[in-house]
Parts: sequence; structure tokens; C-alpha cells
Amino acid sequence: MSASNFRIKKICTHCNKEFEAQKFSTKYCSQICAARAYKFRMRKGVVEVSNEETERIKSKPIEDLKAKDFLSIAETCQLLGVSRWTIWRAINANKISPAKMGKRIIIRRSEIDNLFKQEALPEPRVQVKTQPVSIQPNESECYNLTEVQMKFGISEKALYDVIKRNNIFKFRKGAFAYVPKIDIDNLFKSYNHASNTKEENALRR
Repeated sequence: MSASNFRIKKICTHCNKEFEAQKFSTKYCSQICAARAYKFRMRKGVVEVSNEETERIKSKPIEDLKAKDFLSIAETCQLLGVSRWTIWRAINANKISPAKMGKRIIIRRSEIDNLFKQEALPEPRVQVKTQPVSIQPNESECYNLTEVQMKFGISEKALYDVIKRNNIFKFRKGAFAYVPKIDIDNLFKSYNHASNTKEENALRR
């Protein structure tokens, strides 16, 4: 049998289809599969290089970053373990002052050190001023919740929300829950005043 008539059954390494080859070294059933396999290898190579670069950056010792006087945004994120968005928010809030080296933005190491020296300011808390009452006021000085609903025409759910939102003291005795009259009266008086003010302003327009 001549070499030209010699056929070898093989499996295409790209599409996994069986084909007949004339050489033992043939890997692909057609030029199309050969071209596609080449493109796949190229893409895979680029991805592997990118992954290796990423792992190299991730595995870079933190101590090396701490020793640098200037850091890029990416290095700052790695050092602090935060996202780019967090760094940009700190810059926009003037907590970090970046510098520019050409088109590149860099951050001084001292800026990061100063960031941790700043004391966090406590968030302001808004509370309704209420009259101090004893831990267990007399029932005569209080409304039960049903009385509040009937007097001020408020639903049970809305009343619970008002009590919680304004930190109104509430206690239970027997089958009823009570709240101090003075706190409830002052609270709804302020609501009525605010409502009347809005109506007067609307009439003046």
C-alpha cells in the first residue's frame, strides 16, 4: 500500500470528531479546527498571563507596600484591603489628598497614616425632648394606649410607630400598656402646631 493511500483513524483534539489522517502527527480534522484551536491557545495564553500577573500582585508582601513612600490607587486598595470606590470616597471627602505624577495618581504613605490618626466623629442623634418621669409613674399621670387612640384619632400601628420613633417611655401593668400623659400631649401638640403652620403658609401663597 502506497503512502498516499495510507489512512490513520484519529480523534480531532478540537472538535472530538473521528477522522482519517495521512500522518501520525495530524491533530485536527480540518483547517477550520486547526485555526480555531490556535485562537483558543492564544486566548488561553493571554488569560494565563493575566492570572499570573494578578496572583503576583496579590502575593506581593504587604511589608513591601508599607515601606514605599508613594502608592498607586491599586496598591492603596491592597494595603488597606478595601475597594477602589472606598478610596475615591475618602479622596472626595478630603480625608486623603492625592498627588499626580504625569497622568498617574499616587497617594503619599503619610496620608494613609494620617487617615488612621483621625478620630471618628460620633453621628448626631436627634431625640424628642420629653419630661423626665419616674420608672413607674402613677396611672393617673398616664394614658393607656386605647385612650391615646381615641383621644387623638390615631391607629394602633401608627401609635406604636410614634412611640418607638420618639422614644416615649412605655410600661405595662396588668392587661394595659401605659405612656406618660405629658409626653403624649406635648408630642401631639407639636404635631398640630406643625400642621397649622403648613396650612397658614399655604393660605399665604
